[in-house]
Amino acid sequence: MFTSAFAQAAGGPQGAPGDMLLQLVPFALILVIMYFLIIRPQQKRAKDHADLVKNMRRGDSVVTNGGLIGKITRVVDENEIELEIAPNVRVRVARGMITDVRSKSEPVKDQA
Repeated sequence: MFTSAFAQAAGGPQGAPGDMLLQLVPFALILVIMYFLIIRPQQKRAKDHADLVKNMRRGDSVVTNGGLIGKITRVVDENEIELEIAPNVRVRVARGMITDVRSKSEPVKDQA
């Protein structure tokens, strides 16, 4: 007698499949909110940074991840650039370490 009453109260084996779906709705809602608040903005930021790094040219003024501000003097290869951080002081920097392009310039033409 008592076991049947408890089984009915807990939703026992006669529980409807809709009850289980109703319990999963809050978890699905949390996942959707997490996607729009965390994952999507991070993907957009990564895409913007990749475009920024890809479009750097000689003559642009840039800021590195370490805080150095310099002017691109040469593009070494697809992964490195050369920055002039002071007169006659040049350093090689990985492209991925560029945080911001402060000023875009017209492409500098190579002198013969």
